[in-house]
Amino acid sequence: MADQNKVTIKVNDNGSLRVTGSVELVDAEGIPFEHKESFSLCRCGGSGNKPFCDGTHTSISFKSEPRAK
Repeated sequence: MADQNKVTIKVNDNGSLRVTGSVELVDAEGIPFEHKESFSLCRCGGSGNKPFCDGTHTSISFKSEPRAK
């Protein structure tokens, strides 16, 4: 049985970090961002909606496919 309180962060190939689970995302001052229980964080640096992904990685041909070792 899966732990429903577990937070998972998936590193998508050539794209975002997909966060699923109940987690609080705060800025440098500790102020929480409003978000759904599942959301994607920008990894390419090009999003116009940082820290969230807006799909810009596709149009700028962002490439990164890290693997756990």
